[in-house]
Amino acid sequence: MQPVALARLLNVTGIPHAFTLALLNGCHVFGFSLPLTVIPLLALELLGDPQQVSQVLLAVGGCGLIGALTVPMIAEVLGRRRAGILGTACIIGAALLMAQGTVLTLIAGAGLYSFGYFAVDVSIAVAVMDRIPRRHMARFETLRMALIGTGFTLGPGLGVALQQFGGLWLPFAIMALCATGVCTYALATNLVSNRLGLGIARANPLRFVPRFFSQPRLRLAWTLAAARSVWWNVFFVYGPIYCVESGFSHGTAGLVVSLGTLPVILAPLWGRLFARFGLRGMLAAGFLATGAVTLAMAFATGWPELAICLLLLGTLTAAWIDAAGNALFLRAARPLERAQMASVFSTFKDAGRIIPLGVFSVVLLAFPLPAVFVITGAATMGVAAWTRHIPRRY
Repeated sequence: MQPVALARLLNVTGIPHAFTLALLNGCHVFGFSLPLTVIPLLALELLGDPQQVSQVLLAVGGCGLIGALTVPMIAEVLGRRRAGILGTACIIGAALLMAQGTVLTLIAGAGLYSFGYFAVDVSIAVAVMDRIPRRHMARFETLRMALIGTGFTLGPGLGVALQQFGGLWLPFAIMALCATGVCTYALATNLVSNRLGLGIARANPLRFVPRFFSQPRLRLAWTLAAARSVWWNVFFVYGPIYCVESGFSHGTAGLVVSLGTLPVILAPLWGRLFARFGLRGMLAAGFLATGAVTLAMAFATGWPELAICLLLLGTLTAAWIDAAGNALFLRAARPLERAQMASVFSTFKDAGRIIPLGVFSVVLLAFPLPAVFVITGAATMGVAAWTRHIPRRY
């Protein structure tokens, strides 16, 4: 297929670097997702209890969030390219540690994994904002989310299969190779510039975090992104745990996660619906539907096959939300603050891990696992009210 025809099919005609940057995101996410099911199932195997798994992953998420806020300061001192190299080195170190299969190396490796992927993700996000015009961001995001969805679809199930086929080290080794490949390509093609930004003072988290949350549109973009991240993290952590505790194999749990991310590939289709009906109404419907299906799944946990089918149906409506991607943030961020604002905005991923893990490490002390899905479903439906603040012209 000719490049022009492919660009027309993917709805990115006239957007330079669109496919290259989206593909880079997809490869980055594929590497990230390979151990996505392996990590919670390994933690469950080592610790033996979902509540303890929540506590361990909560500690890892907290360390990752603290480390993430230092990324702009690191980029300010080292430059964006070296910050990306440092992130890649952390991912390689994480692979070496987690492959050892002990509680301590799992915790240390997962912390490096979180920070390393955050650092690379910020570098790619800034490259996107530097090279994709703001007026084209919504169209670019649908392609980016489709390729990210492809990475998430292939990664979790393949990671478990690789572990069963070659041992615990194999998915982590391929994760490290993917990270190295993404970093090497981005540097070789100069997609990531080496600019230092706006100075040390402006890179101080104590200054740019309040600056970010003082802007209503950035605050709204972060809140909605964090809400969708919470739902997906509940799916990625507690979905496999529910499968295993219901008597299914680790391979089946990995397959469920991979099937659950498959609908994200349909992002270009959802994107066309967003263009026709608007972000506000479509996102409101998406949050309401996802919450309702999750509640239904919670009440069907006594019938595991039905519950898993409902959970997979929830991923279809959650993918609908995901199709909007980060368009709200990309349109709201000011050009001179992109690196700093991108760093703060990207913390929605860490918040999406920390919030459910913190809440459910307490909830699971008193209630069984289905309570996780009851609370998640009700909260997701409640988030729909925030979509009324999205400007109508979006």
